[in-house]
Amino acid sequence: MVKKTYFRENFTDLKKLERSLNLTTVIAISIGGMLGSGIFVLPGLAAAKTGPSVWLAYLIAAVCILPAALSKSELATAMPESGGTYVYIERAFGPIFGTIAGIGLWLSLLLKSSFALVGFGAYLAILANIPSEYTRYFAVFFLIIILILNIMGIKKVGKVQMVIVTISLLSLIMILFFGIPNVDPGNLDPFLTSGNIGLFSTVAFVYISYAGVTKVAAIAGEIKNPSKNLPRAMILSLIIMSAIYVFVTFTLAGNIPLDELKTDIRPIYTISLLLGGKYIGYLAAIVGVITLISMANSGVLAASRFPFAMAMDNLLPKIMNKIHAKYLTPVVTIILTCVTMAFVILFLDVEKIAKLASAFMVMMFISVNGCVIVLRETSAQWYQPTYRSPLYPFMQIFGILNGIILLVFLGFVPFLSILAIVILGLVIYYNYGKKTARTGVLRKYGHRPALFLLYNKKNSEKRINRRPLYEIPSFLDGKIASEAGVVIPLLGNENSPEMLTEIGAAINKGDRTQAVNITEVPNQTFLDAVMDDNPRSNSLSRRLSGLARARNINLDFEAVVTHNISNTIYELSDQTHCDWLVMGWDGRAHNGIFVRNPIGWLVTHINSDFALFKDNGVRHISRVLLALRPGRKDKKFVAVVDRICQFYRASFTLLHVVPEVISDDELRAMKEMAEDILTKADSKCNVQIYKSNDSIEAVSKISANYDLLVLGTPVKDNWRNVLFGTGRDKFAYNSACSVLRLTIKD
Repeated sequence: MVKKTYFRENFTDLKKLERSLNLTTVIAISIGGMLGSGIFVLPGLAAAKTGPSVWLAYLIAAVCILPAALSKSELATAMPESGGTYVYIERAFGPIFGTIAGIGLWLSLLLKSSFALVGFGAYLAILANIPSEYTRYFAVFFLIIILILNIMGIKKVGKVQMVIVTISLLSLIMILFFGIPNVDPGNLDPFLTSGNIGLFSTVAFVYISYAGVTKVAAIAGEIKNPSKNLPRAMILSLIIMSAIYVFVTFTLAGNIPLDELKTDIRPIYTISLLLGGKYIGYLAAIVGVITLISMANSGVLAASRFPFAMAMDNLLPKIMNKIHAKYLTPVVTIILTCVTMAFVILFLDVEKIAKLASAFMVMMFISVNGCVIVLRETSAQWYQPTYRSPLYPFMQIFGILNGIILLVFLGFVPFLSILAIVILGLVIYYNYGKKTARTGVLRKYGHRPALFLLYNKKNSEKRINRRPLYEIPSFLDGKIASEAGVVIPLLGNENSPEMLTEIGAAINKGDRTQAVNITEVPNQTFLDAVMDDNPRSNSLSRRLSGLARARNINLDFEAVVTHNISNTIYELSDQTHCDWLVMGWDGRAHNGIFVRNPIGWLVTHINSDFALFKDNGVRHISRVLLALRPGRKDKKFVAVVDRICQFYRASFTLLHVVPEVISDDELRAMKEMAEDILTKADSKCNVQIYKSNDSIEAVSKISANYDLLVLGTPVKDNWRNVLFGTGRDKFAYNSACSVLRLTIKD
């Protein structure tokens, strides 16, 4: 019977939002998040910065935001829950960064939505002849309606969104149908009124218009089949809206003289009046009013989920995660968001603040691209997105670089707003979230230079040397724990768990061999939710029991579920006082300055000797090749290989690859030293010294005559490897047989 063990943490009752949104509704919500001030208000202000080239600015902005859309699509399918960008940043970089991101995203969305409600006053004034000083009060009135609509339920919000988006899109298509044939080439010259600098400043200015494309990730917990519908919705809505923005702004620039357009904050009404007359203009004003309300509604829907997700993670007061008993909506955070928006509408210069908030949105998109890089490179076991961004990592690097450039073009003031939000986020974290036991993936597996830069160095060192923040249960029987000479973590990616276990048993010089099937889940998943026996663990138990009987191995098998795979393996080796930790390996050895994968982290911090086994399909081992640089703990390596050969009744060859220019005296001395070391081996063995200036090619060629190649860990990395990672182990990748790479501690 498989014994299952779990790392437990304290948690509150799991609360779930209802999954009720289909693909069409999600696309409508995403488009609704973009169909607002970006097309009904901003084109005129943008044209003032760059002239008739405003359409090109919108096109470039769409290209710049594409990496973030693809990255968020990938992240959302791995973490399909409410919270969106906040969740991704919190899981990748930790709760401190998550708190800052959550507060910043919440503020930027509600400020942008507030700006939409204030902007709709210009269209409302056309219909009701309302004095400009009273339009803000009407905006607050409609905000109250949005509040009620959101509390009553997500289905109702989605249905309203569908109707509004359909009306808005049809209206804009009609403008294109009648407006493009009437474009005056004279209005399109000069193309760039402020040169390239003006163009790219405009790109940064209109960038926020596309923010809604990723907004739906914040409601991933309420989307049906999110692994498929979420990326489809983001990509399709981005394509639709980029086409709308580009063609509508081209039509506006071609029909309205620049001197008029650059001061016009209701350009859709203006062009409708120009093309169709008074009543068509009124219809356009109506569409503008309901579309801007739609944008505000979408903003409330998404923004309210950020504090909700943060409260679920204990980064905000628990009252924030309260869900309405009847409608199953986060009522407290919806009310908080709307009340804050009301104050913004009534008392703040929303346009200016929204522009500053857009800078933080750019920063968040930079972080989103960084999240994908961190999660992929660290190889977190739980990170299994069903959709993967194409052209990785070039797409993400492009997104990071263009985001930095856009921040520069936005000017100095936006950096001050970013600093203010960072300070606010830190204050909230140290008041509410400091006690959280979670850590981000980067902090779990980050290299020490990254920890020094991103976290307090002193705390980082404590983290490395202390036990995890959660209690480790006594899941290993005391007698077994004290006698386990080898621990073999099984992570689910092994070609053959039996072969890996057999190799571990062969290395073992003690009595017991401990195999542990480890399943890592993200911090947001409660461990009790995966406590049931699973077929894979039962299958492994049965197969390894058969191996133990056939090979006469004293083997114990356990199954563990954890939030931190590296700390779990560390604790296993520490509790069992094992001599060796043996793991499967794909030949990669990331060791970059900022991130390393779990294996890289373990190589540095594990207390025992460490073996990585690259299984190339060899199932019968009769000949072993030990390839070493002379003088590198040769006796210890020979002792390990000798045990392996005795287990398999195999022979081994000690190989030294030396430069072709080596002298005969050096060669003779080296051979005598190697033969002297082999005198203590009980297995049949011999020495081979091979002259070659290309050690990789030499070892690859010779390995064809053997079943197992045993290597040592590289002595040191050069500067390029330290900065960018060691990537593939070339000896392992070029070997014709299976490979065992040993790290023997001093």
